[in-house]
Amino acid sequence: MCGVVGFIGSENTAEILFNGLKTLEYRGYDSAGLALCQNNSFHILKAVGKLENLLREMQKNTSLDATMGIGHIRWATHGAPSLANAHPHISNDGKTVLVHNGIIENYKELKADLSAKGYRFSSDTDTEVAVVQIEDELKSAASFPQAVRQAMQKFRGAFAFLIMNKDNPQMLVAAKRNAPLLVGRGEKGMMAASDVPALAGHVSKFAYLDDDELALLSPQGMVFQNAQGSVFTKPLQVLSLSQEALSKNGFDHFMLKEINEQPAIVRSLLQRFLVQGKIVMPSFNLSAQEIENLTKIEIVACGTSLHAATVGKYVIEELADIPVEVEAASEYIYRKHPKNNNILLIGVSQSGETADTISAVKLAKQRGAHVLVLTNREDSSLVRFADSVLGLNAGLEISVAATKSYTAQLMMFYLLALYLTQERKTQQHDVLQKLQKNLMAVPVQMEEILADTKSVQRCAEKYAKAQDFIYVSRGVNVATALEGALKLKEISYINANAYPAGELKHGPIALLDEKMPVLSVLMPGSPNYDKLLSNSQEAKARHARLIAVTSARDKNLKSLFDDVLQVPEVPEILSPLTANIPLQLLAYFMANKLGRDVDKPRNLAKSVTVE
Repeated sequence: MCGVVGFIGSENTAEILFNGLKTLEYRGYDSAGLALCQNNSFHILKAVGKLENLLREMQKNTSLDATMGIGHIRWATHGAPSLANAHPHISNDGKTVLVHNGIIENYKELKADLSAKGYRFSSDTDTEVAVVQIEDELKSAASFPQAVRQAMQKFRGAFAFLIMNKDNPQMLVAAKRNAPLLVGRGEKGMMAASDVPALAGHVSKFAYLDDDELALLSPQGMVFQNAQGSVFTKPLQVLSLSQEALSKNGFDHFMLKEINEQPAIVRSLLQRFLVQGKIVMPSFNLSAQEIENLTKIEIVACGTSLHAATVGKYVIEELADIPVEVEAASEYIYRKHPKNNNILLIGVSQSGETADTISAVKLAKQRGAHVLVLTNREDSSLVRFADSVLGLNAGLEISVAATKSYTAQLMMFYLLALYLTQERKTQQHDVLQKLQKNLMAVPVQMEEILADTKSVQRCAEKYAKAQDFIYVSRGVNVATALEGALKLKEISYINANAYPAGELKHGPIALLDEKMPVLSVLMPGSPNYDKLLSNSQEAKARHARLIAVTSARDKNLKSLFDDVLQVPEVPEILSPLTANIPLQLLAYFMANKLGRDVDKPRNLAKSVTVE
């Protein structure tokens, strides 16, 4: 979950690397470092904490004028954030330097073997083991790239390496396995990075490396090698990422910008999949008969994506009449699964690089399931294991806390549920048409919520000093409560927990007092509406402060709830699309009021590439 970037060419490398790292801050930000190659010498700069600390180190070394270098921004896995553990790491002989994203699972065994040979280690990281292993391989290898390949054969786990060697001053080696890494060609030089944004403005064409491939970058170009060292050609894609996607467009934070982009994303997905009154999914590669024969759907996901999957389960079972199981990918991969030839496995991941979800998808594919992937990155690792792919097309999401990608996932599940229902003919035609009509109204309803956020801001001001928060709901909006609580704890660091409202009296009610806010998502038209009101009365009797997110226009609600956040009227089954927006805004405004780093909350990273 770290970010790496490298450059070799004719430009000032330090500035290019720093700007590249800035676009990768969503991948980690507890320490950062650069290694610059100048006059056949390495200059290593490191800093603990945010990237601005590294900039200060750079400003102390203004004489550096390197044209090759590598950079790293860290999300700690091995060892606490410190200068010793920060990348880049250098070999014992000082000739090889390396940055790394991923985890080398067998580093302890390798470290013991290397220590027995007399090598020394000054950090707690697996990365230092990697660079020392390459140093050891150089003693027998015929070339620098061969030493890298030999070392890679001994590593288990996931890694994306950028490596420099003093004896090869015109070569930057990029290599990977089970971690994203891409290389690009520009007018002023060649680049490598963990993600596309780091390349924007510097390269015109790029390619993703596949597992166990190497790219040898020089000022003149790139040479690709496979695991055996054979040279091959690799087609390059045109880099089309706009600078606008990397800017806040006048908003104070990327998170607020991305919340406001949600209506357009929903509208775009409707235009793409709803054609002349019918849901069309040409990239879903199951026939009508195969859809009819499905006996079960399994959905695997993590974090926010898991909450979207929970809504998906509810809607698919309600409309398409197919049993659906939702499970955290991290749990799915460690239990036995009976064989069943008529299973659809849906893997959901914003980044398409979530390690747990990739492992779960691989396992399901081995069982013979048809694998459908929902992702915002159709060029990601997860897609390579898919039989079918539904791209979210939500655009680049820079804030670590997922907002627009969650809404895109929700919308995709609604469209998928309607498609399955349409193909299985489990609902009357007029029912489907009415649902489609209501979905078409959702973008405007979202815009209504976003046009007037004063009531949410007042609520945030009122409850910003709360130390704990409880979210409750029933039915389809249990997932909304879970996601709302997750957003609040992620970016405000307030301890927020969510429950099905009926579970409140089975334990959590012991926590209620005059200091505890309880937020309830309740929608009229739900068979659970009156039950939710009763649950709220129970909380009120324990002196809890009550907040409602609702489309109900019942004036009596104000006598029960301290604060009411109104959303437009919508059928309950579709309400997660609108009810979630006030919860995103509430988390945002509370975190901002508390002075939190909204886009880069502590300890979190956007792309979780380790299990």
